[in-house]
Amino acid sequence: MAIGDVTQGDQHEVLRSTSEAPPAHYILNIQQFSSLTKHNIERYQSGEFEAGGYKWRLVVHPNGNKSKKVGEFLSVYLVMAELTSLPPGWEVYATFRIFLLDQNNDIYLKLEDAMSKGRRFHRLRTEWGFDRFIDLKEFGDSSNGYLLGDNCVFGAEVFVCKERSKGKTECLSMVKDAVAYKHTWKISNYTKIINNDCESSNIFSAGDHKWKIKLYPNGKGSIGNYITLNLGLADPSSLPSGTKILAEFTLRILDQLDTRHYYGKASYWFSASISELGWKRFITHGTFFQTNRGLLFKDVCCIEAEVAIHGETTIFG
Repeated sequence: MAIGDVTQGDQHEVLRSTSEAPPAHYILNIQQFSSLTKHNIERYQSGEFEAGGYKWRLVVHPNGNKSKKVGEFLSVYLVMAELTSLPPGWEVYATFRIFLLDQNNDIYLKLEDAMSKGRRFHRLRTEWGFDRFIDLKEFGDSSNGYLLGDNCVFGAEVFVCKERSKGKTECLSMVKDAVAYKHTWKISNYTKIINNDCESSNIFSAGDHKWKIKLYPNGKGSIGNYITLNLGLADPSSLPSGTKILAEFTLRILDQLDTRHYYGKASYWFSASISELGWKRFITHGTFFQTNRGLLFKDVCCIEAEVAIHGETTIFG
C-alpha cells in the first residue's frame, strides 16, 4: 500500500501518510510490547492528555479488537476521557491523527480519518479510531522499524472542530439484576398516633435514592375506616427535572403472632411530581385491630418495606 493512499476500512475512509514531525499532543512509548500478549492484556489504555480543551486517551489492542472480531491487525483508538464532567447533552466534533514511529528512518506513519468535519464524541460514543491500524506482520517486521528491540512508539494529535449541545435527550437505564432492599419500621404506642394525619418512617436507602414509608392511620384524605400505606421519596425536590424511577416494592404489616402478614405489592414510576405511591385503602380498621391477629400487638405495629429499583429515566439538556 502506498503512503498517502486513501483506503476503505473500519467502515470509513482512512488516509495513510508519513510525517517527519512528531505528534503535537501525545507520545506513548511501549517497551517490551510482546509482554502485553504474554500476560493476556487485550487492551492497553494510556494516561490522559489534553488537547482542544478536553482530555483524551490512546487505547491499543495488541492483537486486534476482539469485541469487533478483528484479527491479524493492531487496533488503535482515541478515547475521550472524563465525559461525566461535560454538560449534559454536550457533543464534541474532533479530527485526529494517530502516529506510529518508524525507528529505522525516524519518520512517523500517520493515520487519519478522511472525514474533514471530524468525528462526534459524546456520552454514548466515546471512542473513534482504527480497527485495522496496521497488519501485525507488517508491524512485527523489523525492516519496517515499527517494532525494534520489542519497543514501539505511538502518538496522537487532536483538533476540536465544533462543540454544541444537542438539546434535550432522554436516557432510560434499566437494571438487569435489581437488588431488593429491606427496611423495617417499628411503631410503638400506636394508639398515641391514631389521630394523627400522617406518620413517616426513618429515611432508608434503596438503589441510589432515599425513601420513607408513610402511614395514614385514618386514610389519606380522611376516608375513614382504612389505613393508607405508601412508599415515598424522602427528598423529591432534589431530583433533576424529568427524572423518573421505576420501583417494584412490597409493603407489609407484619403479623407478630403468626405469619399471616398483610401486604401489597406493586411497580410504579416515581418522580418529583409523583413522589408517593401505594394503597389508599391498604387495610380496614376492622382487620388491623383484630385481637386474634398480631398486626397490632401490645400497641406495637411493625411495617416492612422491600424495594427494588428496576430502571431510571434521566433528561439531559
